[in-house]
Amino acid sequence: MPVTMSTITSRTSIAGANPTVTVKVGGGMLPLNQKILARLDQRNVAAHPWHDLEIGPEAPLIFNCVIEISRGSKVKYELDKKSGLIKVDRVLYSSVVYPHNYGFIPRTLCDDEDPMDVLVIMQEPVLPGCFLRAKAIGLMPMIDQGERDDKIIAVCADDPEYRHFKDISELPPHRLIEIHQFFEDYKKNEKKEVNVNDFLGHEAATDAINQSMDLYASYVVESLRQ
Repeated sequence: MPVTMSTITSRTSIAGANPTVTVKVGGGMLPLNQKILARLDQRNVAAHPWHDLEIGPEAPLIFNCVIEISRGSKVKYELDKKSGLIKVDRVLYSSVVYPHNYGFIPRTLCDDEDPMDVLVIMQEPVLPGCFLRAKAIGLMPMIDQGERDDKIIAVCADDPEYRHFKDISELPPHRLIEIHQFFEDYKKNEKKEVNVNDFLGHEAATDAINQSMDLYASYVVESLRQ
């Protein structure tokens, strides 16, 4: 039975108390919060940003990405792969902050069994958990504690100040130094070694995204076979 204004009533048990909103269901009255919970219980699986959000029809050049960490944040947030929620991993041990919005690309998979990481250059910080359209302009090859952990460098596809950039070589040199230095230094106080190699152009970035999309597809096929 659809819920309309005529089916919703409110009642107050004592003077000054907040009213209890009820919904008429099949001739009976059910508190609204129970109605909502009942609807949620009917869902088998909650939406997961890694698996349920599409990468987008223009991938690998332009793609959806989920922001985990806002520009200017000292808090390291990350995707909890089991629940799909964004959790606090740690507060950075040094005085540096993330120079740009940082997140991941849905429906991708890398050798470290995580989705592909992406740093998105744009004018404003974005709240963790939001997704946006980004355009790949480069790749930052990186080794984190002996393991490959490359990052896609992108610009926001819907930011008029940055959307015209096509390749990382078009960025100001200082911007690249800033990004390079952040990732080389942000784990030093944790006694963890990170090595950042020279930036590569947009073709290397789209190739890396394609490979991560293929690896994710293989992972899905293998999961369905089990």
